[in-house]
This record gives sequence, structure tokens and C-alpha cells, in this order.
Amino acid sequence: MNPSSFFKPLHLGSITLPNRIVMAPLTRMRAGAGNAPTELNALYYAQRASAGLIITEGTAVSQQGQGYPNAPGIYTREQVDGWKKVTRAVHERGGRIILQLAHNGRNSHSSFMPDGGVPVAPSSIPSNLPGFTRDFQKVPIESPRELTVPEIREIIESFASAARNAMEAGFDGVELQGANSHLIDQFLEDGSNQRTDSYGGSISNRMRFLFEIVENVSAVTSSQKLGVRLSPFGQYGGIQDSDPMQLFTSVIEEMNKYDLAYLHLIEGRGSEIGLGDDLHLDALNNARIFRPHYKGNLISAAAYTPATGHEALVSGYADAIAYGRLFISNPDLVERIADGVALNAYDRSTFYGGDERGYTDYRAFDESSTLAKQ
Repeated sequence: MNPSSFFKPLHLGSITLPNRIVMAPLTRMRAGAGNAPTELNALYYAQRASAGLIITEGTAVSQQGQGYPNAPGIYTREQVDGWKKVTRAVHERGGRIILQLAHNGRNSHSSFMPDGGVPVAPSSIPSNLPGFTRDFQKVPIESPRELTVPEIREIIESFASAARNAMEAGFDGVELQGANSHLIDQFLEDGSNQRTDSYGGSISNRMRFLFEIVENVSAVTSSQKLGVRLSPFGQYGGIQDSDPMQLFTSVIEEMNKYDLAYLHLIEGRGSEIGLGDDLHLDALNNARIFRPHYKGNLISAAAYTPATGHEALVSGYADAIAYGRLFISNPDLVERIADGVALNAYDRSTFYGGDERGYTDYRAFDESSTLAKQ
């Protein structure tokens, strides 16, 4: 494989990437007290600063948006100050970093809620995911409460407020988590959204929530510092739509009106947090299907190897390739792809929660070692 396809600069809105190897958002559940990032998190991201772009783990825009133990937020002063440690560490190593803004919606538990109530959703339809409490206990899933229209508008404002905090924390931009059964995805798909008001029913109504967030966040950051992540055909959390092709074609074509930094597509999979990978589609499917419908920059995330990522770039289906698990075990993934050296294997048992083991202790390539060529 000739790695040169990865090493052509790319302009994503106001950000210039020196290479097209993106670190995908990865839930790791290692934030500190009060869901604030720590020096350990700063080290983890700084180790991977050679990525063309780092997209952080999903970060809750409000306490109501939390859903996983020790996952970070961006809605308190302590959290903003914690993220400043991260952005400073990445920028000191010459990197670029975007914060992913997320709300878990129904994929949460009452122990995370500010009032101890049940999680919220477009409609009172439960996820099929196992429930987790704030202290990592598995519990039966709870049926969510349907949001009122005033509450929906409050959540839209919480995304804008979180974007404002992200800019203060020093991020180069933000990404909206509209994939993998998060709240935006729950509004988009009719299996989870059975509302009869202006936020449900037709496709145009179901995508209203997403685009009102896009408009409000763009007013804070500018559209040139905003990306959106979607997972067409994804089934995580029991998410489904009666006509996903029409839905996501409509959503992606509407994206063209907003002059975003990028659209980020992740392939349909059964798991984001270790429930199995048997539902993932062909690595180029989403990029191939939706590339003709989107005029801007497209980042594609799937179970890519360096070789299949190269194929996606040279085919023109994607402008950049996002790697997740390979970045977990290879902090110097960019250098390894450039030099064609073997990759470290990852340890799935250390993905979620814990300390530095499986987080910051993966070794970079040792020039004195003899490693097989790919």
C-alpha cells in the first residue's frame, strides 16, 4: 500500500489537517470527579496529537444528557477547566481537536438525572440496551419520558451553551453526535419518534430537532467549525426507521445548505460499547451510497484497516478516514501508517473505565524493534 493518499492536506472549514487520518470519538469512561477531564485524559489525547484531527469522546451537554459512568461533560466550570488541560496538551504537540457534543436521551438511567426522574426521549419508547447506573451497576432498562416542546427547546439551547463552553475551553470546533442511537438519532428515526407535533411524523418534522441544533450551534461557533456525525442503517440501541434510505438521503441533502466543516458517517453496527460487531456493513457502503448527495467534506468511519482506508480515499468516497480502536492501541497510528509497520493489538477488556492500563500505556513504535511490514 502506498500511504501517500493519507498525507495530502485537507481543509475542513476553518481547520487545516496535515493528514487525513482522524481519531474517531471513543467512549472510554475515565473522566474524574464531577465528570471533569483530568491530567490522565490530557495525556491520552496528547499522545495521539499527530492525528490529522482528534474528535473527542461523546461529551454530555447537560446533566440530563449523561448516560455512562465517568463520561465527561461540558456544562460546569470544572468541566470546562478540565477540558482546557486537554486542548492545551494537544495544541502544544501541534494537534487539532474537536469536541463531540452529545445527549444520550433514552439510553440513560434515573441515577444520572438531575431530579432522579427517568431519562427523556422523543417518545416513551425504551431502548434495548442494558441500563447502567452512575456507579457502573447493570440494571433493567427504564422506559423514558416523552419530552415536551418547551423541554426540547431547552435541550437545543443546551447544545448551544455547550458549544460556547467548548470554544472557551480552546477546542478547534465541535461535532454533533447524531449517530448510534443518541438523542438526535432518536428524533430522526420513526422507530423511536412517534410524536404527532412539529417534531414528529414526516421526515421534515423529525429532522427539525437536528437542524435547529445546527442553526443554534453555528451561531456560536460558525458553521465552519461544526461537523455532524450520522449512522445511516445503524441498529445500535434498537434504533430503526421504516425507510432509512429516504430519511438519510433527505437529511444529508439538507446538510448542504449549512456549509459545515464536514459530515461524518459511521457504518451501521450493533455495538458502540462492546456488545459485538456482527452488524457492521461493508466498509464503504455509507460512503459510497451518500457521497453523491453531499457536496462538502466527508469523513468515513468503519472497521477500516490502513489498506481499506487507502482504498476509500483513492476511490473518492471519503475525504478522510476515522479510526477508533486502532488509535486506542496505537497512539502513533499516523507514523505507523506512514512507515508501514505492524500495529499493536488492542485489549477490549480495558476499553471502558479504569486507569492508565489500556489507556495511556500502549507503546509507540520503537525504532530499535524489528516489526513485520504490513
